[in-house]
Amino acid sequence: MASSTPRVLALLASVAMMAGVAAPAFADGDVNIYSSRHYDTDERLYSDFTEATGINVNLIEGKEDELIERMKAEGANSPADVFITADAGRLWRADQAGLLAAVESETLNSRVPDSLRHPEGHWFGISKRARVIFYDKDKVSEPPQTYAALADPKYKGLLCARSSSNIYMLSLLGAYIAHNGDEAAKEWAQGLKDNLARDPQGGDTDQLRGIVSGECGIAIANTYYFARGLAGDVDGLTRGIDKIGVVFPDQDGNGTHVNISGAGVAAHAPNRDNAIKLLEYFTSESAQSYFANGNNEYPVVEGVAASSVVEGLGSFKADTLNLNELGKNQARAQEIYNEVGYK
Repeated sequence: MASSTPRVLALLASVAMMAGVAAPAFADGDVNIYSSRHYDTDERLYSDFTEATGINVNLIEGKEDELIERMKAEGANSPADVFITADAGRLWRADQAGLLAAVESETLNSRVPDSLRHPEGHWFGISKRARVIFYDKDKVSEPPQTYAALADPKYKGLLCARSSSNIYMLSLLGAYIAHNGDEAAKEWAQGLKDNLARDPQGGDTDQLRGIVSGECGIAIANTYYFARGLAGDVDGLTRGIDKIGVVFPDQDGNGTHVNISGAGVAAHAPNRDNAIKLLEYFTSESAQSYFANGNNEYPVVEGVAASSVVEGLGSFKADTLNLNELGKNQARAQEIYNEVGYK
C-alpha cells in the first residue's frame, strides 16, 4: 500500500462529508479504519500489516467526536470496521452510542492487561500514557506526591491545568471518584480550583510552558507532552525544560493514573474478521513499538520497550483501575467541576 493512500482516502472522505454525499466505497475484504491518530509511524504500521496479511487498509482520519457522530449518522451502513481514538472516556462514549461490538480473542485478552481493555471486549488499549505532576524545581521545594495533595492549600496560586470539559481532566476526576467516592472527589475538585494560578486554559503543552515562563509552579499533564519537549524543539518548552521536575503520583497508594489510545471493532463492521486480525496485530511487538514511538507513549504489552526518552523518565507503579470506570463517572465528573465553579 502506498503511504499516500490513507491521506487520499481521508481527503476524499472529508470532501464527501462537506458536500453532504456518501463516503467513498471500499472494496470487500479490506479493513476500514476511522482514526483520530495522525502520526506518520501509523502509516508504516498499516503498510506492514498489509504486507504481512494481504489485507488492504483504508483510513479515514478526523477529530474524535466528529468520527463518533459520523458513525452514528451512518448507522448500519457505516463502512467503519475499526475505531481508534485517545482516552478511554471517548471509547466509552462510542460504546454507549452502540458503535462498538464485543470481541472474544485469546490473543488480545492475553496481551492487553485487564485494566486497559473493556470488560466485555468492546475496546482494547493499544498504547498507554500516564497523567502526572510536573513542577518548577526552583519554586517548589516539596512537590505534591499524590493527586490528593494537589488540593493542599500550601500550593495555592501555583497550579495550572486544563479546562473541566477536557476529556483528560474528566477521566482523572472519574478515577478519583472511583477510588475515593463522590464527596471526597468534590472536595478535591474544590481544592484544585482554589489552588489555580490562572483560569484553566490551553492544552497540556501550555501547562508545561507555564512552568518554564514562571506563571505556573505545578502542572498536570500527560507524560508524552513532556517527552516531546525533551526529544525535539518545542517552542516555549524545550529551552527551559531543565527547570521542570516530574512526579509519578500515588506510588504508595493506588498508583499513577494511566489512560490509553485504544481501538474497537465497529458494531456494523463489514469486514469483522479482518478488523479482529488488525486489532490482534496492534498487540504485536513491532506494532507496539510503532504506537509507542509515534507519540512517545508506553506500550500496553509487557516486555516491549518504550522510546529511550520515555524510558528515561523512570519506571512507576500504574493504577490498575479498569478504565471503563472513567467513562461511567464522566457525567458526574463534569457535574462536580461545575458545582465547584472549576471552569
